[in-house]
Amino acid sequence: MVLMDVLGQRWALRILWELREERLTFRQLQERCDQISPTVLNRRLKELRDLDLLDHDGSGFGFTDQGKELGQHLLALNDYAQRWADRTQKTKE
Repeated sequence: MVLMDVLGQRWALRILWELREERLTFRQLQERCDQISPTVLNRRLKELRDLDLLDHDGSGFGFTDQGKELGQHLLALNDYAQRWADRTQKTKE
């Protein structure tokens, strides 16, 4: 439940989404998240780091091994969501 609580907070999934392909600095991440406030971004990054999903090195924030595993599951969920949306759209037509 702890993981679901953190992922359910505003901006958490967006931050993970933006980090899916490359490490990003704080400023790059803030820009890609539509100018999220620095306070909120700092809070979410701390929570995700505390759960060992993200780390930070000289090149910026990125996934830990656990974060990469979670990312694979989130991409699978995204694929499912796309198929669901396509089916839902077809039934409305």
